Amino acid sequence: MLFYDAVNPAPNPRRVRIYLAEKGLSVPTEILSIVKGEHRAEPYLSVNPLGQIPALKLDDGTVLTESVSICRFFEAMHPEPPMFGTNPTSLAEVDMWTRRIELRLMIPLGMVWVHTHPFTARIVKPQYTEYGESQRPRVLAAMAEFDRALADRDWLDGKSYSIADIVLLTTIDFAAFVGIAIPDDLVALRAWHDRASARPSAQA
Repeated sequence: MLFYDAVNPAPNPRRVRIYLAEKGLSVPTEILSIVKGEHRAEPYLSVNPLGQIPALKLDDGTVLTESVSICRFFEAMHPEPPMFGTNPTSLAEVDMWTRRIELRLMIPLGMVWVHTHPFTARIVKPQYTEYGESQRPRVLAAMAEFDRALADRDWLDGKSYSIADIVLLTTIDFAAFVGIAIPDDLVALRAWHDRASARPSAQA
C-alpha cells in the first residue's frame, strides 16, 4: 500500500498521521507538495481524480480518499487501542462528535480559508471575500459549542482519546493557521487543546 501525504498545515492528511502514530503503525508514504500543485497534476490525478489529499492506495489497486475512511480501514485491521469507540453507544458518540466537527466547524472554516486567505487567492477566482468573512462568527460559535461540551470531560466522548479528538485537534490547529485562534475565554477548549497537543502523536 501507499499513503499519499502532504505537509502541514493541511489538516486532513495530518488526521491520518496522528491516528497512525496513536496506533504505532508505519505505512509507506509519498509526500506531495500542495504549494507546487502536485495534487492537481498527473500522476496523482490518476490515483485520485478529485485532486485531494490524503489518499491510500491498497495493494489490490483500491484507493481510499477520505481521511476518516482511511483511519476506519486501519481500525478494522488493527482494533487496539480502539479509536472509534468500544460498544454501540461509544461508537455512535464518537461518530456524532466527528460529524459535528466536520459540519459545524470545518465547513465554515473552509469557507474562511477559501475566500479570504492569500494562499487560496492564487487558485480561487473569484474569491467572495465578504462571504468568507461572514463565516468567522460561525467558526467562533462552533468553538464555543465544543468548549461547553468539554467543560466536564477530558475528551469529546467523555471516555478516552478518539478519532473525534484527532479531527478536532487538526481543525483547531488549522483554524489558528487561517487566523482564528481559540478565544481566551473558552477555557475548557483551551485546556483540551493543551492535553491533546501534549500527546506525542500530535507532532505527526
